[in-house]
Amino acid sequence: MAHSKFTVGEINAVIGDNSEHQVHRAGYNGVWELRHRSSTRNLFVPAYAGLNLEHVFNGETEFTNRDIFFEPRRAPMTFKKISDQQAELYQPVTPNFHVESTTRFTLRAPWYLDLEFRCKPHQHVHERGWFGCFWASYINGPADKSLYFPGGWSKGESLWMQLCTQAHNDESTVLAHGDDFELTWEEGTHDALFKNFSRMRYAEPLYYGNVDGLVYIMMFKPGNGIRMTHSPSGGGTNQAAKTTNPAWDWQFIVPKYEVAQEYRYQARVVLRPSCPREEILAEYEKWTG
Repeated sequence: MAHSKFTVGEINAVIGDNSEHQVHRAGYNGVWELRHRSSTRNLFVPAYAGLNLEHVFNGETEFTNRDIFFEPRRAPMTFKKISDQQAELYQPVTPNFHVESTTRFTLRAPWYLDLEFRCKPHQHVHERGWFGCFWASYINGPADKSLYFPGGWSKGESLWMQLCTQAHNDESTVLAHGDDFELTWEEGTHDALFKNFSRMRYAEPLYYGNVDGLVYIMMFKPGNGIRMTHSPSGGGTNQAAKTTNPAWDWQFIVPKYEVAQEYRYQARVVLRPSCPREEILAEYEKWTG
């Protein structure tokens, strides 16, 4: 089976690989469906997915053609249900970036979905010495397309910031305070979300968005090369709502890699009824300890 449904606490999820099934299109993996029990619809665009491993990039290879640009979506991937609360996606070494990866999803009551990602480069194909991985979550026609996060424009600043980019590939990526690693690109290559940077910086690796009386929080364990990314229209349009579907995304950057070395990070999704910002920060502090 290429997917399975999970119900834990107050959330329901369908987790699957990048195969086609009913309305779900081929080429999208991760969380096909995510609902809070109070909601009447999928948080994610039904044809697509959330927490979708979208790109591997290294400044050169990804620009060869569209299939390579979206290699994690195109390359074979297997789904395994481990328990009633846990599933795993495994992608063997891919043909162009030569990266092997495993993503483990764990649902926890009352409203948590944990993600652990591990990857291993198998060839010296990242000629600039670094590589990155990129995830997309296509949000289903929210009235508010913005992401909110603690950060600022000045070093060390921690205010509540709002990011709603005006167009795709427009100041789309937010780095952490102190993240001074500069990615370089082959000259003349096409634009991408991960090539465009906001003037804002984040203070803690978390962001949230508002959807239908719920708050969707995406948080990461500190110190793992995470960059936040936004598109106002990455998920196409929602004709019924007469609006666009934003993409609330992130990146994982490995600034200096070694072949056969494993790289990893941990993330958590919280989908709960709307709450004050103090409770959002408390969720993060409780998880990070």
